[in-house]
Amino acid sequence: MLVISIQSQVVHGHVGNSAAVHAMQAEGVNVAAVPTTLLSNHPRYPTLRGRVLEAELVADLLKGVEERDLVDEAAVLVTGYLGSPGNAAVVADFVERALSRNSKLVYLCDPVIGDDGRIYVADGILDVVRHRLLPAASLIAPNQFELELLSGVTIADADGLRAAAAAISGKGRIDIVATGCTLTDTPEGQVETILCADGQLSRFATPRLPIRPYGTGDLLTGLIAAYLARGMAIEAGVRLAVETIFAVLVRTQEAGSAEMRLVPLPASGT
Repeated sequence: MLVISIQSQVVHGHVGNSAAVHAMQAEGVNVAAVPTTLLSNHPRYPTLRGRVLEAELVADLLKGVEERDLVDEAAVLVTGYLGSPGNAAVVADFVERALSRNSKLVYLCDPVIGDDGRIYVADGILDVVRHRLLPAASLIAPNQFELELLSGVTIADADGLRAAAAAISGKGRIDIVATGCTLTDTPEGQVETILCADGQLSRFATPRLPIRPYGTGDLLTGLIAAYLARGMAIEAGVRLAVETIFAVLVRTQEAGSAEMRLVPLPASGT
């Protein structure tokens, strides 16, 4: 069981591969982690060190993935934060080659474009995501804002979400895990993760906690990828991933931590 995961990497905190890799390995899945950035931390902090990696370096690392025949071994391919338009194009080229080489490979695309009404990626990335990565994906994991942006459909209720999913899928078949959803019938004080597969919605609501650490979407995507690699059905995998994320958030809140607490504290006296 192998997942190829192409995302950002940080020294401190848990975003991108620094959130997803540990979770996937903890589920018994091997991970080939390819960084698109090497940063000291996520941008919430007052200083930020490191950089977005050069497209030539990312392309070289991906060539090494191919040379080691990891594409043939992989069950799932994940892409997340890309960092630059050059990286986006390089990753899109790799995705196309990988899917051509391994017809059984499941491609899970986390768009990582923006949130709360704001696009926070460099110009040019959105076009690559919209025109090259989404059409290649079998599963995507946008937040509600990203799903509206990519589909051109305003989502207020379940019908709006179905319409957005249909607009993205077009003539193909793309399942969607929409995160951070608040619809007109979402219970007060809760937030939903909604799976749209074959036009049917599976909704998973959890209490909205008064914390919002970075990387929860990356962790969710990693967990779903791990469960799919293990052969779990998509609905069961999403349900378990949501439950795990909520447990991590409760642990994080109890610890008063700004960063997700991925690993439980040892019991007293151990």
